[in-house]
Amino acid sequence: MTEGIPADEVPEHLAASPAGTVTAACVGVGNADNGGGHEEADDYDELLASLGRTEEHDQRVAVHELGHVFVNRLIGNCSISEVTINPGDGFDGLCRGAGRAAFGSGGAIGVDARVIREVLQPLMPPEGEDRRAKADVFQSVLDAVTELMAGEVAEKMLLDGEPTSSGDDRRQARELAALICKTGPATDRFILLCEQQAYDLLSPYVGVLMSMQIVLRIHRAMTGEEMDRAIATVVAGQALAVERLRRADWRKREVSANSFEAACDHVNGASMPHLAPDRVR
Repeated sequence: MTEGIPADEVPEHLAASPAGTVTAACVGVGNADNGGGHEEADDYDELLASLGRTEEHDQRVAVHELGHVFVNRLIGNCSISEVTINPGDGFDGLCRGAGRAAFGSGGAIGVDARVIREVLQPLMPPEGEDRRAKADVFQSVLDAVTELMAGEVAEKMLLDGEPTSSGDDRRQARELAALICKTGPATDRFILLCEQQAYDLLSPYVGVLMSMQIVLRIHRAMTGEEMDRAIATVVAGQALAVERLRRADWRKREVSANSFEAACDHVNGASMPHLAPDRVR
């Protein structure tokens, strides 16, 4: 886990759940019956071979990019309009916003964070000056750095081993953090705060994230609208599955209660003394 983030493991029932089955059934991709699928598996193996990737690495890239997407949506930004896990020039996977690179070398809005810092740094209030006029900048930096660190955090939450090389995410996060942090240690602590923010935002959606990485690995690239629809479908499908489990558990409890009541009636009937009839003289 990332330093400063609780080392809670993903719940076993989520980690071990057949997310692929739920996802395939809900989103309409893959094989929901867990049978067959040999041709699809062969095609996927051929694709990975052509990309020079292992399945584990492909899953890691998908989880990383989805971490960015989920936090982007959860903070109400919704600026990411496309995500791909197919490699390109200098990246393994990429999120795009407004038709420009969102988390590649182009920065969160298509401009490198270093350029953003150089432009905004002279405008930031010095010590002793009212900061309220720049409150929107402070909030934007917090949101942007949280979003930048979300990919790495998602990997550390869901997968074993070290995350994919996300040095550019971290570099740009430090550039933006320098707008409000005066020293290196302060920047380190601020980034830890943003990592914790990303962790807190993603934690309730671990199951959805695990399901969506299967969807993304099948589609390889999705628009923002396609991603939003797929997420909504997975959320609805998982809620339905939980409700079915709840109802099944309730039925078991009803059967158990009825059996217990019948057993009690039988015992009471067997132990009740037979009274002699009244005699009239």
